[in-house]
Amino acid sequence: MKDSLKSLFEAIAKTESEKQLHLDVIGQIGSYFAAKRYQLFLLDRLPYIIKKSQTFQLASLLDRNPVIRYLMEHHAPIHEGVLLSTEKWRTLCPRFDHGHVMVGPIVNDGNLIGALGLTRDRNSESFNSQNIAEMSALCLHLSICFAKIQSQKIELTSSNIKLITPREVQIAELVAQGLTNAEIGKNLWITENSVKKALKRMFRKLKVSSRTEMIAKLSN
Repeated sequence: MKDSLKSLFEAIAKTESEKQLHLDVIGQIGSYFAAKRYQLFLLDRLPYIIKKSQTFQLASLLDRNPVIRYLMEHHAPIHEGVLLSTEKWRTLCPRFDHGHVMVGPIVNDGNLIGALGLTRDRNSESFNSQNIAEMSALCLHLSICFAKIQSQKIELTSSNIKLITPREVQIAELVAQGLTNAEIGKNLWITENSVKKALKRMFRKLKVSSRTEMIAKLSN
């Protein structure tokens, strides 16, 4: 086992919050794989997902992107070179900084809850079978980490939760994890200003004046 890969396992195991995972670990994973871009995506926060209890609105995306389709169907890591020729991939994804793409699954309780995505530009070396094996190992550790984080989350169970919208509940959950407005916006694919406006509405609805007071009112 590479020492640097082992250090990533250890860093993931020490992670206590989703914020810490994003700030301290995902960038290290991106560097390990020499990725141009890297991000951890959670399905219930992507704009084309409605609700977990409803049908995924992924038909058009799956038609366009066989890499994502493979991930959704197999819950296994994959890169574009396994499925397509270079020419075909460039036709489907013309972006220069997405010349090579690898994704790996984040699972919980048998369900795909997210993915780790890595890209390299066209001038870089493509991902290979060793990268897939290492991504598989990392995603196993990340999945365990997410299960631990989920078990430690503050439960928003108060009847006051009925006063806010489902989107506002998502924001409140991220506030409870200690994320900043900018980090919440990035997680939910909305602007920082949208988060600020939502928090103002939530404070008004709940008759509170601080984030701490808001979380206390929603969890008691």
